[in-house]
Formats: sequence, structure tokens, C-alpha cells
Amino acid sequence: MSERRIAALAGVVVGAALLLVVVVTTPWMPLDGVPASDPATDFTAADIARQDAFRADVLPWSTLSWALSVLVPVVIGFSSLGRRLAEALRVRRWYLLVPLVVVVIALAGSLLALPSGIVTERALRRWGLSTQDWGSWARDRAVGWVIGTAALVLLALLLVGMARRWRTWWWVPAALSAAVLVVVVSFAYPVLVEPRFNEFTSMPAGALRDDLMELAAADGVPVQDVLVADASRRTTSLNAYVSGFGSTRRIVVYDTLLRIPPEQVRLVVAHELGHAKRNDVLHGTMVGALAALFGVILLRLLIGSRLADPRNTALLLALIAIGTTVVAPAQNLISRRIETRADVHSLDLTRDPAVFAAMQHQLAVTNISALDPAPWRFAMFSSHPTPPQRIEVARTWGSQHGIAVPPLASQ
Repeated sequence: MSERRIAALAGVVVGAALLLVVVVTTPWMPLDGVPASDPATDFTAADIARQDAFRADVLPWSTLSWALSVLVPVVIGFSSLGRRLAEALRVRRWYLLVPLVVVVIALAGSLLALPSGIVTERALRRWGLSTQDWGSWARDRAVGWVIGTAALVLLALLLVGMARRWRTWWWVPAALSAAVLVVVVSFAYPVLVEPRFNEFTSMPAGALRDDLMELAAADGVPVQDVLVADASRRTTSLNAYVSGFGSTRRIVVYDTLLRIPPEQVRLVVAHELGHAKRNDVLHGTMVGALAALFGVILLRLLIGSRLADPRNTALLLALIAIGTTVVAPAQNLISRRIETRADVHSLDLTRDPAVFAAMQHQLAVTNISALDPAPWRFAMFSSHPTPPQRIEVARTWGSQHGIAVPPLASQ
């Protein structure tokens, strides 16, 4: 059997395994009987008009930024521009040429998207969602660019280097290495990346901290600390999450979240504890590692040994851009089901659907969340259900447990 046929067979086996894991482990129906949602049930006409106006102001520019992030590498990689760029750099050593090509293409995309990014930031300030000054904004973009580009450089060096070392069977060690890299990045992210954007301090002793620690203990989720992130220096958005694994888990709340009633903060944290209890981050990491295996095998079938030529680095970036775009709807679909399961966990833990609905309403109004996005946008960008959908989950849960949650728009 030829090496290409073995690669194709491996792709079928790994792809089938990935599909099986996703189908079996995804909570496709976290709560039975949830009806379709209607934003007008829980949001006033003024709320709906406000989010419509906000999205009309922001979405054209944020969409342009996203489109450029995909189109720039695709246009360069699938045209003669990619090889011409590599030749114009006049660098002979492949391990210098590969990172240079990645940096130039990433820089080109960022510079082209800079005007739309500035317009988007101005709009966020007009709507009261951004509290950053331009220096802080520029720093965050620069740090994000460096981290993202460094990850691409590492991946490209890994793939091209192995293709040069093993011209035929390079995809075997490359696929395994890519899977390991996904796991390492997932575990390192809370330690290496999160502190680059926020400072974290332990929540002062008090009733809220005690309540959150007791909530975690009652849920059987070991938590080392409750941290407060200084998110208010860049945004007014409300958020929380559980970071770390095992005994290193920490509840992290935005300082902006502390402005809402404590009982609502409790429900937000209960949702995040649902992720921790189900090991959703670890599960996502394992699925990501399996997807990385499949992606490298697919890369072998698409470009084969041509990857050994560093002048094809732009083509590699184009394929990565297309791959991440194509899988986004599936990733978001799975994520929305997992988020709904965490919502149900929060309701099971706190048994307070009325406060849960009020909390989701508060988050949506404060964050000016999309209440009824276009189907294509919902598929491409929404990793969470819409606020009306999440409120309807609370209402359904309440109905099943004899607790009424009346329409919020009439209150």
C-alpha cells in the first residue's frame, strides 16, 4: 500500500473517531421541551431598538476586520504573491524564511484591518462598552498580534521542519506534535496569556467570596481561590469564568460583574462551575487535539511534500485560514449546546430560574448582546445561545419544577 493511501486511510479513521467523539459527547438536548424564543417576550421595544442600532453601527466594521483576516492569507497563499514574497525576502535558511513570511502576512492583514478596528473601537466608546484609552487599546492589539503570530510561527516551523526532515512520512510526527501542542497551549493559556491582558487579585474576604466558595464546595468542584480581574479598565461588559484544572482551579469574575446584585453573580458563577464539573475545557482540549491530528493528515493529502519548500509557507497559512473558517459553524454549534448544559447546571444548583432570567436580561442589556442575529452570523460567530434563548431555558426549567417565570418585558 502506498504512503498516500495510508495517509488517506488514517484520515478516514481519525476523522471517523473525531466525528464519533463529537456526536457521543456533545449534549445535543440539555433540556427537553424548550420552545423557540421571541425577544419581545423579555425585552422592551427600546431594548431591541438599542441593540439593532448598536449592531448597525458596529457590525459592518467588525465583519470587515474578520473578512480581511481570512482574505489576506487566502489571496496571498493561492496566488503567485506567496512565492514572490518568499523570493523577495532573499533569505536562504528555511528556519528564518518561514517565520519572516508568517510575520509579513500577519502584519499585512493587521495593517489592512487597522482602520476598521479603529472605527469599531470608536463605536464601542460611543455606546459605552469600551473604557480604554488609545494607548491601552494599541497595547492590547499589539500583544494579541504577537501572541497569535508567535503561535502561527511555531506551527509553521513545526510543519515545514518535519516535512523537510521526513519528506514522505512527515505527517505522522507532525500530526502527533500538533496534537501535543494543542494540549500544551490549553494548559499554558491561563498562566501565560491571561495575565497579559488583565491583572488578577484575590477577592477580599466577605459574604460574596464565602458564598461563591461554598457554592463550589456544594457542587463538588475544588476551587483554590476567587479572583477579580480588572476588566473595567478596558470594558463595561460583564463576565466570569473558571480558570485552571484540578486543584489549581480559580473562579475569576470581572470587576464589572460585581456591580450587579450578588444573587445574580452567584448564578453566573454557578454556570461556570458547570463547565468545571463537566471538565468542558479538558474535553474541548482533547477534541481539539484530535482535530489537529485530522487537520495535519488532511494537509498531507492536499499539498503533500510541497510543504518542505519554505516558499509554500503562504499556501500553508491560506489553508489554515480556510480550515478555521470552515469548521467555525460546527465549533459554535457544539459550544452552544455545552453552554446550554452549563445553564441547566446553574439552574439545578441554585434552583432560582427567576433570578437566572433576570441575570441574563441584565447581561444582555449591559453588553448590548445580539437578541436575534442573522442565521449566518449566528452560525459563524455565536459560541453561546442568544439571551432570549437562555431565558427561555430558565422559563422551561421553572415550568418543569413548578416555578413560574413571567415575561420580563411586561415588568
